[in-house]
Amino acid sequence: MWTVFREFAPPPRAEEFSELIRKRLEDVKAAGGTRETVSIDWNGTTIHVEVIELPLDSLYFNPGTHRIRAQRTHNPARDQQLEADPYSAEGQGYLADLLKADPSAPRVRDTAFDKLKESLLQYGQNDPGLVTHHGVLVNGNTRAAALREAGKTSMRVGVLPSSFTWADINAVELSLQLRKDHRRDYSYVNRLLAMEEQAQLGRTPEDIAREFRVQTKTYHQERWILSAVRELIERSRTGEASLSLIDFEMDQEKLKELERLYKNLSEVEADEADLLKEWRLCAILLGFSKTDVRHIDEEFAKAGYLSKALPVELAGDTGAVQESVSIPGLGIAVKGTTSKVSAARALNDRVLRAKALADSPVAPESEKAAARETVAAAKAAFDKAIDDAGRDARVRKRKQLAPARLADACSAIDQCTVDLVQARASRSLDKQAFDDALLLLRDSLTKLASQAERIGDDPADGVAWLIDAVSGGRS
Repeated sequence: MWTVFREFAPPPRAEEFSELIRKRLEDVKAAGGTRETVSIDWNGTTIHVEVIELPLDSLYFNPGTHRIRAQRTHNPARDQQLEADPYSAEGQGYLADLLKADPSAPRVRDTAFDKLKESLLQYGQNDPGLVTHHGVLVNGNTRAAALREAGKTSMRVGVLPSSFTWADINAVELSLQLRKDHRRDYSYVNRLLAMEEQAQLGRTPEDIAREFRVQTKTYHQERWILSAVRELIERSRTGEASLSLIDFEMDQEKLKELERLYKNLSEVEADEADLLKEWRLCAILLGFSKTDVRHIDEEFAKAGYLSKALPVELAGDTGAVQESVSIPGLGIAVKGTTSKVSAARALNDRVLRAKALADSPVAPESEKAAARETVAAAKAAFDKAIDDAGRDARVRKRKQLAPARLADACSAIDQCTVDLVQARASRSLDKQAFDDALLLLRDSLTKLASQAERIGDDPADGVAWLIDAVSGGRS
């Protein structure tokens, strides 16, 4: 289901359009003079292709474009039509609608598209697009949609060699998109899909990371995130309703922080890592901010904030009893997930399905209403739990602030000792400045001792030492 790379058949009238392109190219060559070309990166080399003018109504939007791949899942029924016949009026119409839409909210028209349209009306087409020899747009799909809406009848395009396969075409589109001077980046999820496609084509993680100008560890992080998102989508399916890739379009930083937390914690405590993963994913799905999600950490799990806040209808078994899993044929059992992890997963599954139903255009209104109530109850519980965790974290921070500052001061004094030895050895010590600084230290310690005396009647060793040291200095 999640296969990304696909070979598309030639569009209708492919040979007829190829002949038109051939004649236009011949006309350009016969005209003499300076000819316009566009450069593209292909297989590590740069090639230059001729630019010609072609009728807009004969060009096809690219059904395999990376730009709106995630957005296609927005409307499953129209996406199925597109899959079945990518060059039909219905399929091309869906592509046109998505090219004009906001990547994170496909129901909303993108203001950037309107600005592009106004620019084309005012200044015309500055850069040529790029098409296959059958007239499928490889680069310039959004410009073509804007030109059509602006009432234009033709478009300047470079023509790829007729020998190019769909793998070549996708590689060219990707290289154009990843140029640093490109005007509009892929949306986050489409970038993840483009990475996955390159992996399906057999490229190594190192090569893909280099292509996308990221570190190899970042590439592996992005693959983990896409896998986690797809797992959530599968778990959300209820009949025809499910979440889609674009539901996670705005969650890039939250998902990256989750991956880092999960990776670090799973190496020392796998169950706790799985528990926090489920809770954080649920909070992300419910729309909590990055700073809110950060409160779902090891302390959040230990203190049981969420179990205290969950209503009865959403609460599960919050104990930590270890479930066992039998291995068929061997007659032995091994440790499975704890019931805490199972309960967190069950809660997340329930919220996932409710969220999918609440946002579904095909679910009955009665089911959508019940789903919205579930989502609201879960959000209220997480809101209270996160608020409690945040308040306690602030209290803990205040409790630890004074000791932490003393620890920093000790490190500074240790470094001062090293600096003093070096200054004496080189005979560069400013004795008067050093003495003045010590007097400032004495005053600071005196003020600190004055406050430390108020801690209690039976001071601990450290406090007692400070009071005695300062008192001795005063006597």
